[in-house]
Formats: sequence, C-alpha cells, structure tokens
Amino acid sequence: MNSRCVAATLGAALLMPGCATSSGPQYYSLAETAAPVRTAVAAGGTTPVYIELAPIAMPERFARPQMVVRKKGSPESPAVDILEDHRWSSSFDSELRDALGSSIASRLGAVDVTKTGRLRGQPATRIAVQLGQFDAAEGSRVDASFTWTVRRTDEGPATGCQLSLSEPVGSGFDALAQGAQRVTAKLADAIAASVSAIKANQVPSCAA
Repeated sequence: MNSRCVAATLGAALLMPGCATSSGPQYYSLAETAAPVRTAVAAGGTTPVYIELAPIAMPERFARPQMVVRKKGSPESPAVDILEDHRWSSSFDSELRDALGSSIASRLGAVDVTKTGRLRGQPATRIAVQLGQFDAAEGSRVDASFTWTVRRTDEGPATGCQLSLSEPVGSGFDALAQGAQRVTAKLADAIAASVSAIKANQVPSCAA
C-alpha cells in the first residue's frame, strides 16, 4: 500500500494514520491583562477627558501581522525573520494603536473618541505616535523607541516627547510577546503622564 496519505472523497480532507497535521499560526495581543493604575489627574479630576489617537506611524516592514524578529544567533546582524506561524491578532500598527488607545484611556479615565467618535465642538487631546525602532530578539530583549506629540484641539502648538525602552525576555515567543506588552504598557504610562501634565499646564517629563 502506498505510504502517502490519501484524500477522502466528498471533498473532506481526512488524513490517514501517520499524516502530520498543522496547528496553524499562533496569535498574540498587545492588550494589557491587568488593570493599570490611574493618574492623579484622572483620580481627582471632574471634567471629562477625551483623547483621539492618530494611526501609528511606523516603517513599512513592521506594519504586518507577522512577528518581525532578529534572526537567532546574530544579535548584531541586520538580518531578521518574518514569522508566518507567530502573528499579532491584527496588523502590528493596528494592534499597537488599539492597545495604546485602550491603555491611555484607562489610565486617564478618559473616553477614546478614536473608537466612539467625537461630537462637533467637543475638545479632545490629539495624540500622534511614531515608532522609530522595534528590535525583538527571542531569548534576549525587546528594544523600542517612540516619539509622540500631544495637542489640545482647542489650543495651538503640539508638545513633543520621545522615549527609548528595553525589556529583557526569556526564551520562546510567548515571552517575546509579553515583553512587547510591557513595552506598550510603559509607553502608555509615559503618554498618559504627558497628557496629564498638559492638562495641568505643566511641562511633560516624557519619562515612563
């Protein structure tokens, strides 16, 4: 008998004993799993806060659902792997925007009008984020750098900040995704703090 697997009739792909099966891609999220601590402004303020997060600007190589990681064994090499079997739950730019929007809103006790829509004439704080670096190495660390601007829609100039982060990670892609989650949470901390500072007419420190 031929050792190859035979496809069953009626259009069903029934595998004979000994055929290998694929579990399919593993999907990951950047969303926080624990409730964040609210800022002092969020805890003590009475005026509703509205935020509007622009689409995340990033190099095209990252704007995909597949994880992009440093090629194993070459930490100083520019070579990367694009992992078909390890993916974010949506394109990385959308995943990061969703996670950041939710996290910043939670910290500020704010309404994210990016998702709900903003009433005409309703003031909101506009946030624009750009990813400069996102260097992920399995079993090593996640290094990332970001810049962002914060501007009140009822006021003039924007305030700019920048932040570099490094998170050590263990072996395995679950650990790598968790490291990326921590980077996202720290970025949300810093952006929320800058929004709070501007609302209090202070200069943001731009620190996580």
